[in-house]
Amino acid sequence: MPSLSLSRTFGSRRAPSLLSRIVAARAVTRQRKSLAALDDAMLRDIGLTREEAISEATRPAWDVPAQWLS
Repeated sequence: MPSLSLSRTFGSRRAPSLLSRIVAARAVTRQRKSLAALDDAMLRDIGLTREEAISEATRPAWDVPAQWLS
């Protein structure tokens, strides 16, 4: 899975464009949908329970983990 960088940067770098934010949000939505589709054996392989997967899959596209913002 490619990593996402959704952070706003300051100084010589510009904040992400609206298009890049939309692309990132669609990627997050697609990844969360794929996560929800995994069966219980696959979830165990990656160390998640069904409840954790559903919890992550139902988060809004703009609600991403803090480490994605760096």
